[in-house]
Amino acid sequence: QSCAYHTHGLSWRFDPSYTMKLLVAVSLVFMVVAPTLFFMAAATPAADGSLDADLKAERVPLKTDDNTVQREEQAISDDGFSIAEQKLLSGREQKYEFQAEINRLMQLIINSLYSNREIYLRELISNASDALDKIRYLSVTDKSQLGEGEASKLQIWIRADPEKKLLHIRDTGIGMTKEDLQNNLGRIAKSGTKEWIERLNKSDNLSQIGQFGVGFYSSFLVADKVTVTSKHNSDKQYIWESSAESQTSYTIAEDPRGNTLGRGTMVTLHLKEEAEEFLNEDSLKKLITKYSEFINFPIYLHTKKTVSKEVPVEEETAATEEKPAEDKPQEAEIKEDDEEETADEKKPKTKTVTETKYEWELINETKPIWTRSPKEITKEEYESFFKSLAKDSSASAGPLTHIHFTAEGDVDFTALLYIPKEAPFGMFENRIPQNRVKLYVRRVFITDKFDDLIPKYLAFIVGVVDSDELPLNVSREMLQQHKTLKVIQKKLVRKAIAMIQDLEKDAAKYKEFYETYGTNLKLGAIEDMSNRSRLVKLLRFHSNKHRDEPISLEQYVKEMRAKQDQIYYLGGESREALAHSPYLEKLAKKGYDVLFLTEPIDEYVVQTVQKFDNKYKFVDVSKEGLKLDEDEEKQLKELTEEFKPLTDFLKDEVTAGSKYVEKVQLSTRLMQTPCALISSTHGYSANMERIMRAQALSDKRYKQYMTNQAKKTLEINPNHPIIKEMLRLVKEEQKEKARESAEVLLETALISTGYAVEDPTVFAARVHRVLGNSLDIDPSVFQSFDEEISEKAKSVTEEPAKEEEKKEEDAKPASEDNKDEL
Repeated sequence: QSCAYHTHGLSWRFDPSYTMKLLVAVSLVFMVVAPTLFFMAAATPAADGSLDADLKAERVPLKTDDNTVQREEQAISDDGFSIAEQKLLSGREQKYEFQAEINRLMQLIINSLYSNREIYLRELISNASDALDKIRYLSVTDKSQLGEGEASKLQIWIRADPEKKLLHIRDTGIGMTKEDLQNNLGRIAKSGTKEWIERLNKSDNLSQIGQFGVGFYSSFLVADKVTVTSKHNSDKQYIWESSAESQTSYTIAEDPRGNTLGRGTMVTLHLKEEAEEFLNEDSLKKLITKYSEFINFPIYLHTKKTVSKEVPVEEETAATEEKPAEDKPQEAEIKEDDEEETADEKKPKTKTVTETKYEWELINETKPIWTRSPKEITKEEYESFFKSLAKDSSASAGPLTHIHFTAEGDVDFTALLYIPKEAPFGMFENRIPQNRVKLYVRRVFITDKFDDLIPKYLAFIVGVVDSDELPLNVSREMLQQHKTLKVIQKKLVRKAIAMIQDLEKDAAKYKEFYETYGTNLKLGAIEDMSNRSRLVKLLRFHSNKHRDEPISLEQYVKEMRAKQDQIYYLGGESREALAHSPYLEKLAKKGYDVLFLTEPIDEYVVQTVQKFDNKYKFVDVSKEGLKLDEDEEKQLKELTEEFKPLTDFLKDEVTAGSKYVEKVQLSTRLMQTPCALISSTHGYSANMERIMRAQALSDKRYKQYMTNQAKKTLEINPNHPIIKEMLRLVKEEQKEKARESAEVLLETALISTGYAVEDPTVFAARVHRVLGNSLDIDPSVFQSFDEEISEKAKSVTEEPAKEEEKKEEDAKPASEDNKDEL
């Protein structure tokens, strides 16, 4: 049907087909819009709670609902602030420019000033300790400054957040106002501590070491951005922030969260990728223990621990875990039923579960006992502190003794030194550093890498040196003045030697000490000229009369014979070998005592010291110049003329061209031995030659000197039967037989006096020939051996000469023809 309406001069015409189209369109719109309106109404009800009011409310298309916005604003970002708090923070921030040409100075601090980036934690903990010292000092006169509850506990907390790469260092110290943040952190090398002490004018009662400025900026060694949140009692809580990128400025803003600290400061480091190792608990523990172990205030580290515990199993879980029991005879079930029920009641079913717990662990439990009076410290406390200080194999053995003293003068410091019972491993090896004495400034570790603080011969000493004021460089890693270091070293060495001298009063303890550290004292006698006289008196040596227990040089002097003004010594490999040395024959008979030098360092010591007590000269009995009796010297002159044919024969026909013997003479020191080799006064003894040859990296020229130039004197005993018989053979012109005996005698003299035989094979062949003669074997059998021996002897003699000629030829300047070729 169709109809027409005429209204206000307008007419509409309704057609059925158009009507159907309109209805379909309206239906589709309703199907789409209605569900949307329904859910929006459910999500955002009207203020009066009515659905109609909510439907009539104004709708804004494509807008996130208010609850979602609120939840997002409350979400915590990596910085520890919500989005809403960040908006407030950014609105309140005030930007400031750094002073002192910060752009260049920051680069200097970060890249050049500090040699080790782990220093940052020491600096931040030191600053926290300063802040705690300040509030503690103020609380003495005004207890309200300290506050109550957690704020009253003077502590330092360190927490790592590996997920967000953040490291937090918090203290309950005095905190900083907005002005303090600007003055102390906005200026390099500006020390708030210094001005604070000057303002109170009572610095003697405080222990302030912080340089809030340069020290604080060591944070940028490991962090891209640093955030400092601080609350002072007289101001609101503020946030200071700066990053490595914006090195010319920093920002300060009031904390939108309000007072969350109560009082104190929290430094948050946003660590660099290459510094993520400092998020590790073990690394942080190691650094805190190394640098800040003796800080006055407790330092807590947030640690993660895994624990196992037994928990009861729920009935339903237990029922599912139980296995169905097998069918058993009814009688057994009746008998055991009561027992099982009773056991189940007594022992509830449990299972072991693993839990992860987070707790605050106290790191610096060891207290700096050196700050107390020695009278107040027990022996057990000293030993316990040594074990915490040594941290090596010697710690378990414990200390042998210790000395605790305070030095005053040019430099005031307190020191506590120990002698361990057990020597450190590789004490004399350069590749193993011996840093066992640590330098502290007001209980903060500075360094243990002072080569001049303790000399090498005292490298076994363990201890601490603590001073209130030392001229450190800006990074506090080394002393600025070498003179100050010399003063400290001088006092430490004197006290260490005094400790050893006190130990000498107890014979048993000193014996234990000397067996472990005797070589150290000998090295000190060589190197330390200023303390040489003290160290020499501490040395001990075995001797011909004291083969079991060593004696001191003072005791040797007391036991010397009348008119004896020299100290006799002999070097060798062992006491047993020296006791049978031919050099001791006449000395022992006349009652002279001879020191046995069996350690490689011993001869270096006596050659360096030269005289004991500036009076008694050290004399080697294996060298020329030994004079025992004037009467014997006169008798020797008479015998010299009698034995001249033999000495001339040995010199001209036996030792001529020898690498060993330079001259031949009669001896006054031999009694049972036919002959011996004596080195020159300034030459090497047999023991020193052995030591020099054994050096792995020795100069070859030493060997050439010992072989070619340091020739010896052959001393013969005129009272020995072999020498008398050889004299007869020479006088009767039986020189061939005398020569054969002399060659064997010469090489046996080399062996008996400690020198090395150049060719043992040649020596053995000669001995075999002598044995053959004594056994009446036909000499022709040894003819081929004699020819071989002579050839070898000739080659041994000529080889050094050829080497010398070759060296001279090589040393000649190159001619014009072969310069380019060379």
